[in-house]
Amino acid sequence: MFSFAAFGNDLHSGRRSIDFIGRRRLWYLIAAAAILISILSLGIRGLNAGIEFRGGSEFTVSDVANTNTQTAEDAVLSAVPTAESPLVSVVGSKGVRVETGKLTDQQTTQVKESLAKAYAVPDTNVTSTFVGPSWGQDVTGKAVTSLLVFLVLVSLVITLYFRTWTFAVAAIVALLHDLLITAGIYALIGFEVTPDSVIGFLTILGYSLYDTVVVFDKVRENTDHIESTTKRTYAEAANLAVNQTLVRSINTSVVALLPVGAILFIGALLLGAGTLKDLSLALFVGIAAGTYSSIFIATPLLVELRSRQPEMKAQEQRVLKRRRDEKVRAVEPVLAGVGAAEPVLDGGAAPAAVAVEPKRELRQQGAGGQRQQPRRGGGAGRNRPGGRRS
Repeated sequence: MFSFAAFGNDLHSGRRSIDFIGRRRLWYLIAAAAILISILSLGIRGLNAGIEFRGGSEFTVSDVANTNTQTAEDAVLSAVPTAESPLVSVVGSKGVRVETGKLTDQQTTQVKESLAKAYAVPDTNVTSTFVGPSWGQDVTGKAVTSLLVFLVLVSLVITLYFRTWTFAVAAIVALLHDLLITAGIYALIGFEVTPDSVIGFLTILGYSLYDTVVVFDKVRENTDHIESTTKRTYAEAANLAVNQTLVRSINTSVVALLPVGAILFIGALLLGAGTLKDLSLALFVGIAAGTYSSIFIATPLLVELRSRQPEMKAQEQRVLKRRRDEKVRAVEPVLAGVGAAEPVLDGGAAPAAVAVEPKRELRQQGAGGQRQQPRRGGGAGRNRPGGRRS
């Protein structure tokens, strides 16, 4: 019976091994396909920016008996026929939120009255809010600036911690992979991007880096002073590190995804909490993408960069040379034993290999390159009839 704990122990001890590094081209291909889909989604569909970013008017209708979204859309267009098509979403079990473009004060009053009449609620149950586009632009600019500063600081910290720039480059590439995949999912599904979504994006930055640094720390432990050893190459030591941290990464991701998935599928989809949906989707996609990138993108890319350095190339050649020499030493005794002749012992039967050319075996070369003749009356001649020289 399969045991996950036993499987993890085998991976950690090296009795089993999954070749993550050797198949890195496959992982790159999968990541490239996902990134291509994300880019196409962003280019064709684009992000569905919330009202906080594009500006406009927002109406909230509470304590309604029927949360039919088409009712709100018809009410807005009947009050202001020139208004852009509103975005309607259900809030909770008895609320409806309507987002539309910028309206004048008179148009805002008409829309409120139309919504109250359509849902048969008092005018006090309909609230309106106007958000200017400048606020969204300011938030977007600050978010981009914060992201750039964050990436620079993280690169410096990782470089100083691991004492080489290759770790920082691999970690940042994996991080950008996670952000691009998450943004592509938002564009593909059409989920609205709100300030809560931005909070989710910033949260997955920390999680993705955390998981990547854990794997990198094990890689550094396995490759410490590897330049002076010939036991394994850098790629093999890094692959062992990924196998040793695989179970830990899976367990951490599952534990993180379970509550986030509950918030997304129960809180947002079943209960209709729009704020939870914006936050939980970014977290769910980001955590899943971060787990993939830590194992299949960051570490293989790190090996790719480190293997190109001269000291790593020289170390790999020494490892391969040692293994070739070991194979030769293991084969030499076998080859020597195939045609070798065993000596004839007194009183024993001569082996079959000796009987092939008995005269040639007796003509041994003595010192100085002359043939050594057997002595008469003694030595080898005593064992022959009459002591004659052969």
